[in-house]
Amino acid sequence: MSSQPYSARQRLIQAALELFTAQGVSGTTTRQIADQAEVNEVTLFRHFGNKHGLLLAVLEESAAFKNLGESLVRRANPPGSVYQALKDYASESLHALERVPEFVRSVVGEADQYPTENRRALGRGLTEANRYVAQYLATVMEQGHLNTYLPAEKLASLLNGMLLGYAVIEFTSEFHELWEDRDDFLENLVRLFLHGAMSPVPELAITPASIVLTPEVADLPALIVHEILRQAGKLGLQDYALAYVLFGAGLFPREIVSLQRSHQIYDANGHFLQVTTPGFVRQVPVNQWIMGKRYGSYTNNPLIKWLKSRKDTQKAMFLDQNGNLITESAIQTCWETWTQGLLTTQGKPPALEQAQHTWCVEMLMRGISLDNLSILTGCDRVQLQPYARRSKEKAALEQATRLDHKPA
Repeated sequence: MSSQPYSARQRLIQAALELFTAQGVSGTTTRQIADQAEVNEVTLFRHFGNKHGLLLAVLEESAAFKNLGESLVRRANPPGSVYQALKDYASESLHALERVPEFVRSVVGEADQYPTENRRALGRGLTEANRYVAQYLATVMEQGHLNTYLPAEKLASLLNGMLLGYAVIEFTSEFHELWEDRDDFLENLVRLFLHGAMSPVPELAITPASIVLTPEVADLPALIVHEILRQAGKLGLQDYALAYVLFGAGLFPREIVSLQRSHQIYDANGHFLQVTTPGFVRQVPVNQWIMGKRYGSYTNNPLIKWLKSRKDTQKAMFLDQNGNLITESAIQTCWETWTQGLLTTQGKPPALEQAQHTWCVEMLMRGISLDNLSILTGCDRVQLQPYARRSKEKAALEQATRLDHKPA
């Protein structure tokens, strides 16, 4: 045995993987595994306890899922055709699953009989693979100049789930007549993603991702935010409502000008706005608390007061001085009026985009997850990382300040 290049443990794991792949988990005995590994069956029990313990080691140490994902990242230089890039990945994934049909059948069919540790290991393996696939999809979307209303991680989960579902159906049933063949399935899957979950970014369109895609985050301190809101409130109901939407919902001016009076939903439990941009619709909350100060309630706040005061028949939520749909330049003019005489810590007047920066950081400070913020903004986690970093910096400063108030 000493002449073997690998340890008994390594040989057992490799033998188990080969046999599980060839004949399934349930169809493989511990004696067969021990014989192929050229060890005594007692050695298998001493290392792993039983077959399920060995399966756990296979899932955790064989790195089959991870290797598939890493191979994607290594070659993640998609061709000019996004369609072909997605189809290549889906096709390769199915080929990989088709090479181990018995293993897939056993893992899926017997998973409910596995110990908790085995199911957790399987989940970790899928999560690891998903992370690599998300990187691949992010590259595909960037090079293909695509916009999506879901972050890359969610798209990867959906794609992998559909591919695994196809494999399970194909390996466990016949004559289902769901699709003509594998190519028919792949064709429809890729078209679904390209036309349902992804869309080309119009050359001149401003997508939700452009709202917060910035290398530097410049959020405003609470004193300046409250002063801007106070100055806006002095100028009238619409100014107050407009400033309230900027800081309470984190909207970009291009989104605000598209708002209509019918685009708000509110009751005692929440206040929401429906935001519509080219090829993209989402809902965002209007916060009643802004930087530690409450501005009314969900049913009685500056925006609701403004809309209730309206006597005109215009559908637009905000109007210019002539009673027409407000423009981005008009919003900029309002902002300059509200911020006159104010300076940031950099010694500069507050910029309009800093309202959106402030909202994103505040939402993260208040505990929203990156995934949920991604849904609200339409940006993926990579684009939101600068805001996550800034929120952690502010949290660290707040903690240090609290500690300074307490004697050692």
